Amino acid sequence: MKPLDEIQKRLLSEVAGLHAIPEGAYNIRANGTSAGRASTANIEIIPREDGKGLTIKVKPGTKNESIHIPVVMTQSGLKEVVYNDFYIGEGADVFIVAGCGIDNCGPQDSEHDGIHRFYVGKGAKVRYVEKHYGSGDGRGKRILNPGTEVYQEEDSSVEMEMVQIKGVDDTNRVTKAELAKGARLVVRERLMTHGDQKALSTYTVEMNGEGSSSDVVSRSVARDNSYQKFDAVLTGNAPCTGHTECDAIIMDNGRILAVPGLEANDVDAALVHEAAIGKIAGDQIIKLMTLGLTESEAEEQIVNGFLK
Repeated sequence: MKPLDEIQKRLLSEVAGLHAIPEGAYNIRANGTSAGRASTANIEIIPREDGKGLTIKVKPGTKNESIHIPVVMTQSGLKEVVYNDFYIGEGADVFIVAGCGIDNCGPQDSEHDGIHRFYVGKGAKVRYVEKHYGSGDGRGKRILNPGTEVYQEEDSSVEMEMVQIKGVDDTNRVTKAELAKGARLVVRERLMTHGDQKALSTYTVEMNGEGSSSDVVSRSVARDNSYQKFDAVLTGNAPCTGHTECDAIIMDNGRILAVPGLEANDVDAALVHEAAIGKIAGDQIIKLMTLGLTESEAEEQIVNGFLK
């Protein structure tokens, strides 16, 4: 593995929790090139010929193995689009850690657009964690635009954790999923924006098979002058269950727009949407202040607890 500088190591820790070379299969991308890669007997990571992504193949029946594919960027002005395709074999059970960290101390915008496509075989299980993080005191923006496509075969399960808490100036997250019979999709999004940041999240889920289900939940906080939009569309084309929820705290001059979309094309499709947007309750702050916290400390405690 190529050596990383201290800033890149810090970013790697923030987005992937890595402090050393991970066990299992991995590919670490730094400033547009691979800094290290390893496959295992059951998981093969194949670089694309154009250098703009990976093909990851997981053998059928693979159990209790992990894949780490984080990206770190410290070069101001660098812009890239990366395509990663995951083929998860029948009956496999894997844990995938992705995410991108950008440290921009220069005058130009830095941008990473990661397009991930998951082809999940019959009865396979995937847990996927994607974290985004930004830092640096330059005038250039830190821009992240993740695109995710999920194609689930019969009785498969995908759990996705999408986290963006700090430092990303602009993000446009687009997630699409198609579920076959008995397939299950769970998404948990945690998001905080501040300053003049903008974050758009769009989820489109089609439940095409009998007994399929989806649960898409976003928890977010908009501070200062930031803007967020949560747009979730669930379509039931068969007897299925679907739930989508936006639970948000608005602070300062922040703005949040939640757009629900439910389409039932089968009499036995049961679809539910919930949304709640509001400020922090005053009695919560007062209660914490009686324990010795200042008002700002009380707000931070509430926000941190809300986003856990």
